[in-house]
Amino acid sequence: MKQIFCAKIGIELKKHLIDFRKELFRKSIHMCTAFVPLFLHFSYALTVALLCGAGCFYVVAESLRIRGTDVPLVSAVTAAAARKRDENRFVLGPVTLVAGIVLTALFWKERAAQVGILALAFGDGLASLAGKSLGHAVVPFTHGKTAAGSLACFLAIFCVTFFVCADTALSLVIAGAGMCIELLPLKDYDNLLIPVFLGGLTQYLAKL
Repeated sequence: MKQIFCAKIGIELKKHLIDFRKELFRKSIHMCTAFVPLFLHFSYALTVALLCGAGCFYVVAESLRIRGTDVPLVSAVTAAAARKRDENRFVLGPVTLVAGIVLTALFWKERAAQVGILALAFGDGLASLAGKSLGHAVVPFTHGKTAAGSLACFLAIFCVTFFVCADTALSLVIAGAGMCIELLPLKDYDNLLIPVFLGGLTQYLAKL
């Protein structure tokens, strides 16, 4: 009986480790978008064009993957990063990620867009990792979101907003708004809402 119990614990731990490694891989890609504001600063039009082109290429590659035709590298990365809910389905996350970044860059001024994009890169990314590794206290009515993830999101967005704007009060407001959005059960659509809304809120409050 004890051996069976230990075996079950071992299986659960192994499953949890695999899930965390997949999430770490996925969010590492997510956080690489933190370089986008730098590219936008030096070459705005080219960066937007490349992002749109990458988004379109991904849609084609993912459509082919769903139909059984793998595109080298792209399909492998998508499959490795896909969550359980995305198995055998079109993985929407990269599309909403690119769309959120492009819309933020188009709608808002440079510093406001920087806040929105960095909040998406680090706020959403670190919230997920903290929730997976430290998330024991679940926030009610949020479909499994955790207190640890929400706190990580708040701190990350506060830091990036202060880094860009050097305004403590503004950073607290933006971080609080970002944390509230992250708590919503939006699935992949938080990639759209977080950067666009927080970028707009920053531009309005900071009068950039």
